[in-house]
Amino acid sequence: MKKLSNYLAAAVLGLGLYSCTQGEKKTTADVNAAPREIWSVEKANDWYKQWGWLRGSDFIPSTAINQLEMWQEDTFDTATINRELGWAEKIGMNSMRVYLHHKAWQQDPEGFKGRVGKYLDIADSHKISTLFVIFDDCWNPTYKIGKQPEPKPGIHNSGWLRDPGDLLHQDSTLTDTLETYVKDILNTFRDDKRIVLWDLYNEPGNSGYGNKSMPLVQKVFTWARQVNPSQPLSIGVWKKDLTELNKYQVENSDVTTYHNYGDPADHKKWIDSLRSVSKRPLICTEYMARSRNSLFSNIMPILKAENIGAYNWGLVAGKTNTKYAWDTPLPDGSEPKLWFHDIFRPDGSVYRQAEVDSIKMLTGVK
Repeated sequence: MKKLSNYLAAAVLGLGLYSCTQGEKKTTADVNAAPREIWSVEKANDWYKQWGWLRGSDFIPSTAINQLEMWQEDTFDTATINRELGWAEKIGMNSMRVYLHHKAWQQDPEGFKGRVGKYLDIADSHKISTLFVIFDDCWNPTYKIGKQPEPKPGIHNSGWLRDPGDLLHQDSTLTDTLETYVKDILNTFRDDKRIVLWDLYNEPGNSGYGNKSMPLVQKVFTWARQVNPSQPLSIGVWKKDLTELNKYQVENSDVTTYHNYGDPADHKKWIDSLRSVSKRPLICTEYMARSRNSLFSNIMPILKAENIGAYNWGLVAGKTNTKYAWDTPLPDGSEPKLWFHDIFRPDGSVYRQAEVDSIKMLTGVK
């Protein structure tokens, strides 16, 4: 797989206890079994056929600033989740990518799993499947249970949380907790047909970690394979320079996932590059940044034509402040001239009707 490192650097320059199976018999796994092998290419492609064209958003309700506010009992906002997923359904979206956080599980494992199950119930009522994210190397390095901070005006994702963040490198016992967490969640929902895929680690190596994230990448693949859920496992490629991580992620993922916020020419280079080293299904788990010319009008048609799953960042503008660009803060909190992410305002009105019309045309909604 050395070819992946070379090709990405060149061609992309310029890259349980809850029954949640809709009445089916709940099975459990020997979570300490030998890790299973990566799926065959044939199995991966057969699996992908059942889903049709996956399209949706990276989702957090507009009333939550981060993963803890989404999942803690006191702030688990089912009314908003239901309302906002209803808006997604109406424009033809059929899947959402949703982040978990080990700290919410650690505080209340059974309650947390119950809330995950409730989220799946709500999503399923809107004919929306789910892709869950386990770990994350983006944004704030520390976190604590309880009331979460208010958004910093005009700052993109001012309250988003890494998981496990810097604590992994400070507490030698945390790895044991993370192993128990991963195995408990995957075992509980291992046969849930509403779950598309387990995205085990979002953007490993981000926040300056680089290859420092490799040990946890390796461990989470091992833990997940020991559980051997019915859903595939993946960690998405997101930065061309992280050649060792890229190689390991692609070699060990049942399905190939990736992020791209570039324009159509750049995005197509990533598709061609990844297909040169992987014959597995492709799913783009993050795209759409208006100021970078990654748009619904020019990227979503490519993904549909190529039969690539399409998850844009952001459904409803809210406390995450992702309508503001990464590198263009507006500390006075004023409305940006151009929204970076997101489709809807919190009242359900759309940011740009032409975009929604384009989405509905592609998804077949009238």
